[in-house]
Amino acid sequence: MIRETLGDEAIIVATGEDRAKGGVRVTAAVEPSFEIGSDGVTGGSGWLQYDDEQDSDAVTEELTEIMLRHCVPEDVMDHMISCATVMGFDDIETALICTLEQLYSYNPLPLGRHSKPMIMVGPPGSGKTLAVAKMAARGVMNGLNIGVISTDTMRAGGVEQLQAFTDLLKIDLQKATSPKNLRSISENLMTRCDQVIIDTSGLNPFDKDDVKALAKLIGSTDMQAILVLPAGIDADEAGEMARVFATIGVTEILPTRVDIARRLGSLLAAAHQGGLHFCDVSSTPKVAQGLVPITPKSLSRLLVPRLNKTAMMQSDSYRSNNHKTGIT
Repeated sequence: MIRETLGDEAIIVATGEDRAKGGVRVTAAVEPSFEIGSDGVTGGSGWLQYDDEQDSDAVTEELTEIMLRHCVPEDVMDHMISCATVMGFDDIETALICTLEQLYSYNPLPLGRHSKPMIMVGPPGSGKTLAVAKMAARGVMNGLNIGVISTDTMRAGGVEQLQAFTDLLKIDLQKATSPKNLRSISENLMTRCDQVIIDTSGLNPFDKDDVKALAKLIGSTDMQAILVLPAGIDADEAGEMARVFATIGVTEILPTRVDIARRLGSLLAAAHQGGLHFCDVSSTPKVAQGLVPITPKSLSRLLVPRLNKTAMMQSDSYRSNNHKTGIT
């Protein structure tokens, strides 16, 4: 189909499964054609400009350095660099944003009523309970009726930690001890709540029994499963974890602890290997206003913090100029 549309010289830059729409997304490109005749080079105007090639090479080198700094796995890095090279932007910010937009998908968590319960899953200590508390707090602050369920009933202190947050929010915390019990409670809450959020115990994604138990919880009713994954862990292991979680119905990834991590290659690897959508990100231990939707621009600024500083300087300069000239 690509060759029929763009010609035999077209190349496929990246492919990925689009679970939200039930299809496959393909990114392809073709270089401009050119001919050398009596009047010189015709077609593909300007593509042989040496300055443009140097700018493109500089962007590719800088992007490679960024990927290496974040310990991005080789296969993911190759996709990133190939996509950026084909698009040919001459500044790193535009190249990075457009590459992240092409290669990854984004599905922010709902701010209003949601038709499915949302279940938070992940390895031990990833921040699932805090993520549930942040979602519940955001919902209450937006005037929603929030239902919260905990399946973490076996671990000492598992329910009590979440109970402390729900008591402050005046939410009646429900406890589910089995998949059947979870289905009954969630279906009951969905009839009277705008959002239903489910907390789970941490599991070992490489333990078959743990994975089977979680799969039964996710399959107990129609729900949206979200992988809560801490930043800063090994990228290859994050990719393997994501693949396991994806096989049992997880569709989104919610990164946590990005404020204390300096290497975020694990997040790119997990989303790439598991075919997961980025949703929100947790970058603060504070519960109120603790979640922010991920976009290609915000993800690029997490990877390259100086881009955020540059944007802030430009904004300050713009406000200063407006004040001096009297423009409103």
